[in-house]
Amino acid sequence: MADLLRAAVVGVGHLGRHHARILSALEGVRLSAVVDVIPERARDAAAATGASVYEDSRELAGQVDVVTIAVPTELHHDIALPFLERGIPVLVEKPMARSLEEAERMIAAARASGAVLAVGHTERHNPAVAAVLPHVTSPRFIEVHRLGVFPDRSLDIDVVFDLMIHDLDIILAMVRSEVTSIEAVGVAVLTPRYDIANARLRFESGCIANVTASRISRERVRKIRFFQPDSYLSIDYAAQEIEAWRLVRRDGARPAIEGGPIAVERDEPLRREIADFVRAARDRTKPLVDGEAGRRALGLATRIAEKMESV
Repeated sequence: MADLLRAAVVGVGHLGRHHARILSALEGVRLSAVVDVIPERARDAAAATGASVYEDSRELAGQVDVVTIAVPTELHHDIALPFLERGIPVLVEKPMARSLEEAERMIAAARASGAVLAVGHTERHNPAVAAVLPHVTSPRFIEVHRLGVFPDRSLDIDVVFDLMIHDLDIILAMVRSEVTSIEAVGVAVLTPRYDIANARLRFESGCIANVTASRISRERVRKIRFFQPDSYLSIDYAAQEIEAWRLVRRDGARPAIEGGPIAVERDEPLRREIADFVRAARDRTKPLVDGEAGRRALGLATRIAEKMESV
């Protein structure tokens, strides 16, 4: 690869335009192409960067070193696969595909060609998540609330795959245990798909997670709390703030509760995600959230969706 990686963004709608913004300013990479079926949108995203504009990702053959994909979920597999088969690193937004079968074909293609495959679970790159990770040792109960106002963007998937999957990825990364049972309910309120959902997950370790996601709230809430023996940790994803409290026992004295905020060096999670992908592509190393992690989150989201359909 050249000193500057030639990058393309496929899909510059609600999220993809931020991919283009970040790539155009990121060290070690040059935004060389923007692809969108709406030419005006592509031109706007490419303005002032010198990037070429295309309407079809197939026109990028031989012109790029890395690709980020932020199109509707139903198109992820068909757009990503040709790049992966040619060994071109791909960052695909979550959920990585519309089915486990498509996800597995993407993983297999990346493995066969040696291409880096990263999945855009942005919260894993949240500085607050990185800061709290060493403190989450043996969670017994996890409580999640991810509530958002009705979005002004494409809604081709229900709230489990749209919002809840962020927290499913975080939980799987921190609990590291198999899910043994699921209770779930979802309600379609403003769209034909589930707009609010709750899932109760029981893990082989004994941990239980209660996860709520809504895209019809009047307020925005993005919080996760961990309860474990003698300690409690809370993350506000949006504010990038952590509180940690623990029970301290001293000989001859009453136990005391101590704690407070944990320092977090704030940063834009999406910028960290794309920088991690570029680093992995350049060094041919594993990204923080690889295809296998994306498939695990998709698999759990699929199980939850199937459980909701059966009630």
